[in-house]
Amino acid sequence: MNRIQKFFTKIKGLLVHRFFQVLLFLILGLFAYGLMFSNVKPEKVQVELFKPAEQTIRSTKTVEDTYKTEQEKEEISKQVADVYTLKKEYAKNKVDLISSIFDSAIEVNKETDPERDKKEEGKEDKKEPIKTDAQKVSILKEKLTDEVNKNIEDSVFLALVQADEDELEIAKDSTITAVNNVMSSRIAASDVENAKKKVVEELGYMSINSDMKKASNSLARTAIIQNVFFDKDKTEEQRRKAVESVEPIRILQGQIIVEENQLVDRDVYRQLELAGFLSTESTIYPYIGLLLFILLTFGAFYYFFSFSISKRDNKYNQLLIFSLVFILSMATMKTVSVLADLKNSNLEYIFPGAMAAMLIKILLNDKLAVAMIILLGSYGTIIFNGDTPGNLDFSMGLYIIFGGLAAIIILSRPNFKSKVLIAGLLMSLINMAFVFSLIFIMDGHYTKMEYLYYAAAAIGSGVGSAVLTMGLLPFFEAGFGILSSMKLIELSNPNHPLLRKILIEAPGTYHHSVMVANLAESACEAIGSNGLLARVGSYYHDIGKTKRPHFFIENQMNEENPHDRLQPETSRDIIIAHAVDGGEMLRNHKFPKEIVDIAEQHHGTTLLKFFYHKAKKQDDTTVESCYRYPGPRAKMKEVAVIGIADSVEAAVRSMQHPTPEKIEELVSFIIQDRIQDGQFDECDITMRELSIVKHSLCESLNGIFHSRIEYPEPDKLGQKVKE
Repeated sequence: MNRIQKFFTKIKGLLVHRFFQVLLFLILGLFAYGLMFSNVKPEKVQVELFKPAEQTIRSTKTVEDTYKTEQEKEEISKQVADVYTLKKEYAKNKVDLISSIFDSAIEVNKETDPERDKKEEGKEDKKEPIKTDAQKVSILKEKLTDEVNKNIEDSVFLALVQADEDELEIAKDSTITAVNNVMSSRIAASDVENAKKKVVEELGYMSINSDMKKASNSLARTAIIQNVFFDKDKTEEQRRKAVESVEPIRILQGQIIVEENQLVDRDVYRQLELAGFLSTESTIYPYIGLLLFILLTFGAFYYFFSFSISKRDNKYNQLLIFSLVFILSMATMKTVSVLADLKNSNLEYIFPGAMAAMLIKILLNDKLAVAMIILLGSYGTIIFNGDTPGNLDFSMGLYIIFGGLAAIIILSRPNFKSKVLIAGLLMSLINMAFVFSLIFIMDGHYTKMEYLYYAAAAIGSGVGSAVLTMGLLPFFEAGFGILSSMKLIELSNPNHPLLRKILIEAPGTYHHSVMVANLAESACEAIGSNGLLARVGSYYHDIGKTKRPHFFIENQMNEENPHDRLQPETSRDIIIAHAVDGGEMLRNHKFPKEIVDIAEQHHGTTLLKFFYHKAKKQDDTTVESCYRYPGPRAKMKEVAVIGIADSVEAAVRSMQHPTPEKIEELVSFIIQDRIQDGQFDECDITMRELSIVKHSLCESLNGIFHSRIEYPEPDKLGQKVKE
């Protein structure tokens, strides 16, 4: 174990105590708070009234400009026209009045008609007929009100009583029609005289005598009055609605209040005061907000690591790796942010945010990788707020989260874990598309050079994330003893010295190992275990056989079996030694512990039945335990599956004519034998998973040992060709 591993082992030993777990999260929180402290510090500006501004000032928040809002409301209120209401009943009243006057005149004429007196002769109380016009006018006035009499000239009354009934009817109808027509339209106070002229014009076509026409004109003019009046209540209602429709005038977040070298007049000064730039009081709210934000995020992670991860060693490993990747990413983020501020550019888009997601994805799991990228994206909105009004740049936070999630998805595809650089190139394209989407959504107007700059930054972020991931992985693997997918793929290279050693010195074992690898990988993936670990472990599980390759039957090419000349106990020691020797060889070559365990545990404590029975024939007192592998038994599902695949492959290969039925029977027997022998007692593999393993092995073996065409012998084949 190297020094780095020893150091981290000591730290993991401390993390067993809850005090040190809390202390670690406090250290991480303080580290994050220190990095983001300057980013939430309120900006102070130096401005003086009626002097040019030294810098461009943008509002850091959205506030209402109450002064301008009130001005706008007053202006809108003044623009609302007065509301005038048409009194439609006025027209009806005047028509009724004119009709009543004419009716009264007709009635008076009938009452004073001499012909009527003659018709009524012989009646009692006969009245003397009234024949003078003055008397008729007097009677007519009595039928009308004083107000009407006051407004109508006596000449009108005289004309009415002098006209006959037909003339009165004609005058009545014409006058009523004219008055009704004119009074039905809107007549303001200023329009009354014009309306009276209009009614006279309409009466100009009557076929009656001139006196009666003058009387009708006079009555019509008298009936024309103002019928439109100012409505105070409705006017106030309209003004109120207009004022309510006025949207409050706001100084928006990000809005430029004053540009550099622009004169600070009273209006600008007032806006700066509203936005809080002229306040001399220092505020602690941003610092409190940052503290609460960090407490919330790290409180959630503390809960997750304390209660959601059950395996203790795995928990502390994950906690330390997560902490280190977080510190490294935050330090990189702050460095890029400072450089962007110094150069006054959008350099932040080059930040390799996906690096953290890729490292956590490869070293730990998807769940923690997603949590990490969300955490970094949240903190990125604060750290990368240099050119953004306020303290949050949400576009940069989205950029980090989107890029990190894209990296996790890409690395989830088959074979991409071994191609991190290719994944980085794909992320570059995704980053570039996302950056341009943000630019277009915000409708920014940029030059071609600026577009090229953004594209280069996005590509740099993707490629940089991949390069940093590949560079940092070996340190994490060495420091924590982690067997990553990349390490497994490296060990699976056929040019690896130990694999070449097996191929050259024990070719039969090499072929057997490859077959076992194919079987074990498929079975492990079927039950959700690490298929890649099973494949690579299978390659090396019999590495110990290279010490004495010819003592194993797969390497005996038409040679005499040396075990025929050896005592059972000697053969036993040679066979059993390959597991122990294999583990020792792998340790000497600094192989991961998981691969070493596979070499030592794939036989568990199974019995060497052939040599045990051979010894039993020679000596009845032979003890069975002496002919068992020393173990230990399988601790992982992958080891259990490899052990089954190892026995199954060797047994099926020795069958003369394997059929699907025979293969299934053999696989079932081997699995049941191991269950009854207690070989899976220390492994968490279930009976259901063993059933799936059996099905997978049978499918793979049937594909390998499928029925083939019986080809004729060479001489017969030649004879058929000639024919």
